[in-house]
Amino acid sequence: MISDVINLSEIKKVDPVFGQLSFDNHEQVVFCNDKDTGLKAIIGIHNTVLGPALGGTRMWQYNNEWEALNDALRLSRGMTFKAAITGLNLGGGKAVIIGDAKTQKTPELMKRFGEFVHSLSGKYITAEDVGMETADMDLVREVTPYVTGISESKGGAGNPSPITAYGVFMGMKAAAKYKFGTDILEDKKVFVQGIGHVGESLVEHLVNEGAHVVIADINEERLQDVSKKYGASIYRGDDIYSESMDIYAPCALGATVNDDTVYKIKAQVIAGAANNQLATEERHGLILQERGIVYAPDFLINAGGIINVYAELEGYDKQEIIRKTENIYNTTLEILSNAETNEITANHAALNIAKNRIETRKKENSK
Repeated sequence: MISDVINLSEIKKVDPVFGQLSFDNHEQVVFCNDKDTGLKAIIGIHNTVLGPALGGTRMWQYNNEWEALNDALRLSRGMTFKAAITGLNLGGGKAVIIGDAKTQKTPELMKRFGEFVHSLSGKYITAEDVGMETADMDLVREVTPYVTGISESKGGAGNPSPITAYGVFMGMKAAAKYKFGTDILEDKKVFVQGIGHVGESLVEHLVNEGAHVVIADINEERLQDVSKKYGASIYRGDDIYSESMDIYAPCALGATVNDDTVYKIKAQVIAGAANNQLATEERHGLILQERGIVYAPDFLINAGGIINVYAELEGYDKQEIIRKTENIYNTTLEILSNAETNEITANHAALNIAKNRIETRKKENSK
């Protein structure tokens, strides 16, 4: 009997997937495992009412599998609203691969992951995210057509990071316009937390406009390289949230606006590239609003990347990519004004627009 081998009373009880706080009526969650390549991945498909679920693949050394699941669920949900509010005919999905991208990522692992993506028959389309490069997407493309962000030489739109950063820059300028009365960022003190591909591109835009840029990152080599390249100052303190600044730009992992930080933050504007910046959307969004801090919803202003890869599916050119990305400025202003008029948080206002578009399409599809 199994009880002779396993003490059933000692089995740890955990909430099932449906009970996760980040579960938001996701349509499908796929667990991918391959012993030969060491692949352990989770694909979250949140909503496909507007179209196939598109979202990047993130490779990260999570502390445990439940943490990875939580990330996949939160990120895929965010992609649904990102596509909806940007006017794209896409749903929301995301994938996470558990592991160290620097030491455990291999061509075989990427191709095996691609085979799992292919098994979903186009319901999920993958792309580049944290821990991934364009070359990795090229490998996935060898086994499935359901991938975007491949090399321009192979007919793709290339690395989406520069366009993502440009969209964040546009959203930041709009938030500055709303808060300060001008979108000129010259002499504004901006802290950029996280200087990966997107963060570095954002630093370049800010420096070119004359902003005083301070950078923070866990990678000392990156700090030195970016500081030297753009003349940005390196943050050497131990509590970035308590520092005096005009704009805080979180560009690393999410949930940096949380119970520990939300009352410390001295910035007047928060506008960054990180996904899910608010640990608890309604609670922390409301506190920011009460404190007079303008928050540019992350799933809106970091949508440049999905606009860029969507071009591969729709066949529009670079000019149209730039036009759609620059429109993030106008949408951000509209949402901030809408939030003030209706006395709701900016995040709530943005979610309302996205959800309304999805519900409208859902009703149309049911006729």
